[in-house]
Amino acid sequence: MAEENSKSALPIWLTSICGGALALGAIAQFTPLLPGSIAIGFYLISYATGGYEGFLNTFRDFRNWELNIDFLMIAAAIGAATLNQWIEGAILLFLFSLSGALESYALGKSRNAIHSLLKLRPNQGLKLLPDGSEKLVPIEELAIGDTVIVKPGEHIPIDGTITRGETTVDQSAITGESIPVPKEKGDKVFAATLNENGVIHLEVTKPAKDTTVAKIIELVESAQKNQAKTQRFLDTFEPRYAITVVIAVILLILIPWGLLEHDFDSTFYRAMTVLVVASPCALIISTPASIISAIANGAKNGILFKGGAHVEQTVGINTIAFDKTGTLTQGTPQVTDLFSFDDNSEQFSTENDQINELLAIAAGCEQHSEHHLAEAIVQKAAEDNIKPYPVENMKATPGQGVEADFDGVKVAVGNNKMFEGSITGWNEAIPDKAEELRKDGKTVVYVVKNGRPVGIIALADQVRPAAAQMIRQLKKLGINKIVMLTGDNRGVAEAIAKELGIDEVYADLLPDEKVDKVEELKKSGMVAMVGDGVNDAPALATSHLGIAMGAAGTDVALETADVVLMGDDLTKLPYLLRLSRKSKRVVWQNIIFSMAVIVMLLFGVFLIDLPLTLGVIGHEGSTLLVVLNGLRLLGRGGLADNV
Repeated sequence: MAEENSKSALPIWLTSICGGALALGAIAQFTPLLPGSIAIGFYLISYATGGYEGFLNTFRDFRNWELNIDFLMIAAAIGAATLNQWIEGAILLFLFSLSGALESYALGKSRNAIHSLLKLRPNQGLKLLPDGSEKLVPIEELAIGDTVIVKPGEHIPIDGTITRGETTVDQSAITGESIPVPKEKGDKVFAATLNENGVIHLEVTKPAKDTTVAKIIELVESAQKNQAKTQRFLDTFEPRYAITVVIAVILLILIPWGLLEHDFDSTFYRAMTVLVVASPCALIISTPASIISAIANGAKNGILFKGGAHVEQTVGINTIAFDKTGTLTQGTPQVTDLFSFDDNSEQFSTENDQINELLAIAAGCEQHSEHHLAEAIVQKAAEDNIKPYPVENMKATPGQGVEADFDGVKVAVGNNKMFEGSITGWNEAIPDKAEELRKDGKTVVYVVKNGRPVGIIALADQVRPAAAQMIRQLKKLGINKIVMLTGDNRGVAEAIAKELGIDEVYADLLPDEKVDKVEELKKSGMVAMVGDGVNDAPALATSHLGIAMGAAGTDVALETADVVLMGDDLTKLPYLLRLSRKSKRVVWQNIIFSMAVIVMLLFGVFLIDLPLTLGVIGHEGSTLLVVLNGLRLLGRGGLADNV
């Protein structure tokens, strides 16, 4: 880190020395305060310091038989010196050096927006030792399985799982969530997040180098090196353009002076001015200044682009395909309906006593099962303060249900398969109600005593609260088609799609069939696939843009997708589109402005004999304005509304 800071400080020091030497040279040349004979010495110092970085870059590219913008600046400064216009060459190199230092500072600011996460992570953690004592140790010494104590108001030093205590945690640094999240025993917490109001003990689950915040830093640094398509084009364009400018400048000297017998000094001076104003510094920096700022903005708000190319790719998306479970829905079933059935009256009952008995029987049978439906039933009983019946002789049949004994009565909880031989003898109201619930996309569980049904429990995976609003926003932003791709049955899928306003539904899909559907959708547009990053990996990889959902702490999601949403917040999708579209607008603003300035300055050279000094100021000023315009993407301005 110290070495990195010293490297970033060097351009500033060189620019400062260059400016100081330029000022002293001007004082010596134009005032009696210093001897005029030493002016050249100060100008030479200014040339050396102002041209240092450019000379190194030029020498490096020369070794690869390439020309760059730096060569154009160095050549123009040497040309000015040849004409005894030392001060103009020194001004050129000072402003060129200043522009480069400001570019480094501005781009560094974008990167620092991400590296600031590291400052939030403490360097030490309070480790609980086996003898019960506590010791502050460097986070690098914390191993998986160690227990760390975090007090209120402290940043959590390491990724882990809470083993003791309750609190709320501000996770905005990692997931972009604006509201602190309640945490209790068994919940995951992440390094660099803020423990707000409770003492917690957590068990370390990852070493310091593998924490989520460390992966974010690594991912963003990698993204900044992965260039956008426009940037790659401009980088290829730069050496070719430089060669074109050099050839044009040579012709501007040889034709007027050699063939038309114009004055050499004025011809050479004009050629040097063209060399300066035609250099595409602002054009070349226009894209990285904007794209890196957009990447930094996204990361601060829980959106990680895995490369500048994906910022541009997002702009063209017009179709979005969603996985259902864990993406549009919460991924865990919940009890939605309880219907008690009175076999004597042959009617469903909603009386509390009968509903409570129904739930007590079901929870008693399911309390030791690890099936996700069983967990939902037991959780519902706990929420309603219903004590499960103490059943005995439990017998579970995989894929069907559970049988047991309670107070001398045979009880059972299961699905259609478990009772397929009995359903025909039941009151027809039972299977009719079950079929009605299934059409609504719900899973049905029967509760039975001594072979007779006492009720029905319906369960469903709940839609995320923000899902419907998110889809409405996507449509307002111009997404033409929103599709659901799911392995779930069509009834469940269509019920959720209807609730959310999804255009097309493809159900009962295996992972390879999801890939086929994505390929089919790609024939009519640019497709983004949103999934959980694990079982949807093939579809994520096949789409034009793979977006992993809810990836905080999930290594597979970080590795699979092109864009990662660190939290389970679907509202980040519209923000993702707005950010990418705004970045594209800023990039093109910069490109058009840069080219317009070059054209305007060139006209100035040939129509009004624009002085080299004004050409330098116009050239470097445009570069600075382009960088500052790109930095606007670091803020949220204009992203709260539709873009």
